Formats: sequence, structure tokens, C-alpha cells
Amino acid sequence: MPTANDTRLRAPKRLLFGPGPVTVEPRAYEAMRQPVVGIRDPFLLQVMDEIRTGLREVFGTKNQMTFPLSASGSGAMEAAVGNFVRPGQKFAIFTNGHFSNRLLAMAERQGTKVFRREKAWGEVFTEAEAREFIAETQPEVVAFVQGETSTGAYQTGKAITAAAKEINALVIADCVTTLGAMPVEIDAVGVDVAFSCSQKGLSCPAGLSAISVSPRAWEQLQARKEDPFTWYLDLKLIAKYFEAPHVYHHTPCPPLLYALHQGLAVVQEEGLAARWERHRHAHEQLMAGLLELRFEPVVKNPNDRLWHLATVRPPAGVDEAKLRARLTEEHDIEVAAGLGEFAGKILRIGTMGPLATTENVDLFLSALRACL
Repeated sequence: MPTANDTRLRAPKRLLFGPGPVTVEPRAYEAMRQPVVGIRDPFLLQVMDEIRTGLREVFGTKNQMTFPLSASGSGAMEAAVGNFVRPGQKFAIFTNGHFSNRLLAMAERQGTKVFRREKAWGEVFTEAEAREFIAETQPEVVAFVQGETSTGAYQTGKAITAAAKEINALVIADCVTTLGAMPVEIDAVGVDVAFSCSQKGLSCPAGLSAISVSPRAWEQLQARKEDPFTWYLDLKLIAKYFEAPHVYHHTPCPPLLYALHQGLAVVQEEGLAARWERHRHAHEQLMAGLLELRFEPVVKNPNDRLWHLATVRPPAGVDEAKLRARLTEEHDIEVAAGLGEFAGKILRIGTMGPLATTENVDLFLSALRACL
């Protein structure tokens, strides 16, 4: 119990119905209470090996070069661009939201020849559009966002990868929002470099990300003569830590790794297909309730929507900022505002991990009705 002289700040207990960070899996919290060990301790190395196995499962890949990074999802994005996009190369990017624009900005800083195919926020690209753009630009690297967090749109990538493979281009996919909550399946889709983070579909604390690299892409990286612009995110250096003799590169955070280890264990025990289905069901329940309350979906086609992040415009006359504030003040529920061109116009409502249940969606909808 806190004493009268205890001045420590104490975080409020919120239900994080936003796009991330999301409500943390209880087992991940509990895991963080374990003792910190050294970076070459056999226990931590075992944790790391099991994390890599778990990440391969959720990514849907056999890639040996699959491992966590000590960075946010944006750090993993920079690692993908910094290692696999070289100055002077042609880089084709499909943009339809805030985070695809971030990928573009990182590539421009690399001194690449950037080609952009833009689509309205909330829409996805067809195979015909992808083929036309890639045939027209003939890039060495192609990039897209599988789950656009700013719009709630889901682009599997199959429409893009087929055309990219025909010209032998590497494919980079942003899987930050999709991993752990809906199909990613990078081997089946044909993605060479995929990245994600810990605080969304995996329901762990923020601070870690994940990357998976195909043998073809890793071979190209090994053959690269010039060093990437980034030392901290140089994947060739980082990878040496994960195999004997476990060469030091930087100091990872053991409690965050313990949390990710348990977050992945929860996914494995539930079963990936069952977890996807749970998120899909929660999404359908949430969308039905939102439509009943006259919210308007940003993504018009239900097949193009993320299963665990609803993006909606509020009913006429409802101030989204006041609605969000009231949810927090009266119900300890957090939802997110829009980004970029959607700022001040939409709500982003996440149902991820522990919150993707019938009971929690009912709780949210009840609170939302009360605030309206």
C-alpha cells in the first residue's frame, strides 16, 4: 500500500480501444516481473530462440532471418528501407494513407528514385493498377502497407507481389498493424522483407519490433558493398547476436523480451486461425453496433477492412474530440483520433488481443451509447 509520503505517479487503468498501444496481455505484464539477466545468459538466449520461432509462425514464414529489434515499428520500417533500398535505385511505393507516406519519406532520404502511385485514403489497390504501375516504373524495390493504421484498410499484397516478382523486384511489406490479429502469410503472399511491432496485434508493451527477411533478400544484403546509412539498424550486424557466438551489438531490454515471449506463447496456445477468427467476429460485432448508432465506415468495402481496427466518421452533429474525451473521463476508455487528412474527422477504434471479445465489445458499445 502507498504511504502518506509516497509521491510516485500512478497510471490510471484504461481500456485501450485504439490502434496501439493496446491493452496488454496479462501474461505479458506478469512476465516483465522476472529478474533481468545478462544479454548472453542461457535463459535470455532461450527466450530469444523461442521468440524467433513464434514470430515465424505469426508472419507465416520459414525465413531463418526473423528476429526482434530494439525499436518501435517505425524503427523496423527504417531498418527495412535502410538495408534494402540503396541510393540511386528505383523504389516504387503504393500510398493510400499516413504510414505509406512515411515509408515514402524514408526512401526519399536514402537518395533513391522514388515513384509513387497514390490512391484515396481508405481504398486499396487492384492487381491491374499494381501491374500498370510496376510495368511503367520497372523498380528494383516495391513497398506497400498491408494494414494501413490511419485508414483501417487491409491490402493483402497478392495484387502487388505477383507483378513485382515478374521483374524480380524485392517486395517490402509494412505488417505493423496486421501481425497477430489477421492473416499476414508473407511466404504465401510473396513478400521479401516484412516488419511489425509488439504493441498492436501481439498485445505487448511498445518498444520492440520484428522483421523477417527472405533468403533472396538476405543474399542481396550480404552482397551489398557499401554500408547502410544506419549503424544501429544495420541488420547484418544485429543478426550476429542471434547465432553463436552471439556477438554484442547493442543492449536489448530483457523485460520487453520476456513480455513478447509470453505474448507469442498466448498466440500459439490459442491457435493462429482461432485468434484470427476471434478478431474477425469482434470486428463484425463492433461494426454492426457502430452502424446502428449511425457511424459511417471510412473503408466502404467490408472485404478491405482490417478486422481489429474500425475507422468511422461520427454521426452528424457529434464532435469527435468531445466524444473521445468523454469516453476517457467517464468510462476510462481510450480511442484514437484521425491522422493526416483524417485529423479531426474520424475515430479509430481498435479491438485487439484481450479486448477482442463479445463482452468487451458490448462494454465499449454501451459506453459509446451513453456518451452520445
